[in-house]
Amino acid sequence: MSSPALPASGGLPPYAAPGLRMQDPPALPRLTGPGEGWDGQDDRAPGQLRAAGAAETAQTAPGDAPGSRPGERHVWSWGERSRTALWSVAHVTTSVFTAVAAIVLVSLAIAGFFSLPAIGVGMLLLTPAIWGAWGLARVERHRIAAFLGIDIGDPAPSSAPPWLRTLGLDQPRLKSLGWAGLHSLWGLVSASLLLTLASQALILASLPLWGWTVPRVWVLWAIPVSTGPLSLSLLCGLGLLLLALVPAAARGLAGVDVALARWLIGSDPQTQLRAMSQRVQTLTTTRTETLDSVEGERRRIERDLHDGPQQRLVSVAMNLGLARDALDRNPDDPAAARLVRDLLDEAHASSKEAITEMRQVARGIVPPILADRGLDAAVSALADRSPVPVTVTSRLPSGRLEPTVEAIAYFCISEALTNVTKHSGASRATIELGTARGLDGDLLAVTITDDGGGGAVVGAGTGLTGLRQRVAAVDGQVHVHSPVGTGTTVAITLPLSLAGGQR
Repeated sequence: MSSPALPASGGLPPYAAPGLRMQDPPALPRLTGPGEGWDGQDDRAPGQLRAAGAAETAQTAPGDAPGSRPGERHVWSWGERSRTALWSVAHVTTSVFTAVAAIVLVSLAIAGFFSLPAIGVGMLLLTPAIWGAWGLARVERHRIAAFLGIDIGDPAPSSAPPWLRTLGLDQPRLKSLGWAGLHSLWGLVSASLLLTLASQALILASLPLWGWTVPRVWVLWAIPVSTGPLSLSLLCGLGLLLLALVPAAARGLAGVDVALARWLIGSDPQTQLRAMSQRVQTLTTTRTETLDSVEGERRRIERDLHDGPQQRLVSVAMNLGLARDALDRNPDDPAAARLVRDLLDEAHASSKEAITEMRQVARGIVPPILADRGLDAAVSALADRSPVPVTVTSRLPSGRLEPTVEAIAYFCISEALTNVTKHSGASRATIELGTARGLDGDLLAVTITDDGGGGAVVGAGTGLTGLRQRVAAVDGQVHVHSPVGTGTTVAITLPLSLAGGQR
């Protein structure tokens, strides 16, 4: 049974933690072997084969094949190593093409640099060269993943101003140009060394077949050696030795290539670790706040049911009991009949009030209009009920959002409108619904703006704090801009996932 192959550089294997990149996956367990349905084939990716072979070699005694029990041999382990070596050879030899492209880009960049005194001409040459190196670096990351099964990761997003990124003068793009300069040399050198070694090894190893037809041969195209029987045997042995060194040389040259790429155009492991540590702390805090919020919501529902519908239902039960007692005592008395009618009227009114309060409690959990018609209609209903005039603009795509996202967005908007009504002193407000593109996918973008007095601060009260906790529970973000005297803008982004066809 073959193990799953390593994905291309666009994704992470399932055993890699988010935000971290691994040079090779760990050794995967073999589920079958000789005598257990094994068919002699293994289609694992090169990086998996190399990692598995290294781990197994470390765990078995010398002379035992990787993946075998002590004293047992697996002839197919050599096939794994051969395929890994072939992938390394293919990677190094194809470096010629990327190196030639890098030479062109570096030459263009050098011409642009020396033309910088003429700003227009210099930047017209330098900027395309940098962006070309940026694209070539992306090709190189995919090439390393395809041939070697190694995901070096993407560089961290640039924090430079947009105009610098547009010109290609931010750090990640300049580093890609530096990588292109090194790769233009190393790619040609490594491919030349490997091809020279392999071709010379094949020539020497095949000498017994044709060497007797010439008086002498040239070793490394520089050293003449006569073709006597002893010389042919020695040269053939040397050729076989060099041929055996080709896989190791290919792996070494490919390793240098990967190290250069990881250094200049890959992800920084330390930065990834720091980001992951910060992410763990954020999720831990968010989890605690979410649990507290859920507990507070449960207590609120319990309090609302106790103070509202429960009291009404108790009143209904008492009135019905009094009416029954009145009828039991004087069933034919007109005064008793009037008393019973009054008690029934009170019970009827209390039951209607209980139903109304139950609906209000249910609306606080999941509003029926939100469940039935979606976020657009639910937000419009909120705006209609608001004492402050509210304009709603929706640019949401067709289809229903995930129920969790809809519910969180709805209650965030409801909380924001409550703040507008109670604290802002605004005469009007606007709500905008739409989508935005984030680093990790599409986002639901919600913006609530009012023309009130401003001065809102997150943490000063429970409103914005609760809103932030709701949003953080699904890895969203809240931004509040509230200068004193100029109104307040609350921008909310939530991870967006569409389930089309439900509307």
